[in-house]
Amino acid sequence: MIQQTVLEQLSTVFRIRDLGKPRFFLGIEAVDAAGTIVLSQKRYITELLRRAGMESCKPLATPASPSTQAASHDSDAFEDPTPYRQLVGSLMYLLITRPDLAYSVNRLCQFMHNPAQGYWGALKRVFRYVKGSLDIGLRITPSVVPVLHAFSDSDWVGCSVDQKSTGGYAVFLGPNLLSWVSRKQRTVARSSTEAEYKALANVAAEVTWIQSLLRDLGLLLAAVPVLWCDNLGATYLCSNPIFHARTKHVELDYHFLRDKVSTGALKVKFVSTHDQLANIFTKPLSAARFAELRHKLGVVPSPRQLEGEY
Repeated sequence: MIQQTVLEQLSTVFRIRDLGKPRFFLGIEAVDAAGTIVLSQKRYITELLRRAGMESCKPLATPASPSTQAASHDSDAFEDPTPYRQLVGSLMYLLITRPDLAYSVNRLCQFMHNPAQGYWGALKRVFRYVKGSLDIGLRITPSVVPVLHAFSDSDWVGCSVDQKSTGGYAVFLGPNLLSWVSRKQRTVARSSTEAEYKALANVAAEVTWIQSLLRDLGLLLAAVPVLWCDNLGATYLCSNPIFHARTKHVELDYHFLRDKVSTGALKVKFVSTHDQLANIFTKPLSAARFAELRHKLGVVPSPRQLEGEY
C-alpha cells in the first residue's frame, strides 16, 4: 500500500510511530465509514457558534446571496472592529475542511483593516449557513489510479469597490479535492479572457508544485494533468504562439503557462460553465447550484450524521 510505503520511507529519516487510523487532531475529526473518510470540524463549529452568540440562529442554504452585494461598504465603520476580526479569523480555520466557505470568507477578509457596519450582516449570514451545515465535511476516498486535474474560473470585475476580478481553482487527485483557492486578483483585468488566463496561470503554478511534492513522495501520476477552463479565449491562448495587441499586457503569465503546455507538462481544455466546479469560489450562487457544486467538490454529510449518531 502507498500509505505503508510512505511510512516506511519516513521511518528511515525520522523517528516515527504508527498511531493507526486518524480520529481527532487539532479540532478536525476523521469519521471512517466503509473505507471512506470524512474530515469534519463539527466540534469547532459548535464552539464558534457559541462564541458568536448564534447557537440558536435560523439556518440558511448558502453563505452569500446571489441577488445582492455581500454588504454595503458605504455604511459607518466599526468603533471597535475587534469582534469582527476575531470571528472572521476563526472562520478561516474552517477552510481546512470546508471549501464551500472559501468565497464568502475571502470576501469578508478583504475588509479586515477597516470593516464597515454593513459587513456584520454578511458575517452573520455565513454563521447562519454554517449552523445549517453543521454535519458536513470533506470526503476522502481511495483512488486506484492517481490522476491530477484542476478547474479554474474567474468572475470578471466581480468587486464593485475596486473593479478587480475574483479568481478561484480546485485541484483534484483522483476523486479527492486536494487544494482550492478563492482570491481577488492583484490587478484590474481589461477583459474576461485576461481574468481567466490569470486564474489559469495561478492554478498551473499550484499543480506544478503538487507534481513536485508527489514525485518526492514517490507517487508517479498516470497521465498529464489537465486544467479545465470555461473561457474559450483563455483556452486558445495557451496553445497559440502568436502574440497580438490584446495579449501583450499578460506576457509574463502567458510565457509561464504557454511553456508548460508546449512542453507537455500540462494540458488546458475547455469545459462548459455548467460543469465548471470552480464557480463556487468566484461568485455567490443560487441554493440549488451551490448545493450541486458543493457535493461535486466532495463536501458531504458525515457518515455518523447519515446513520443518526448525532
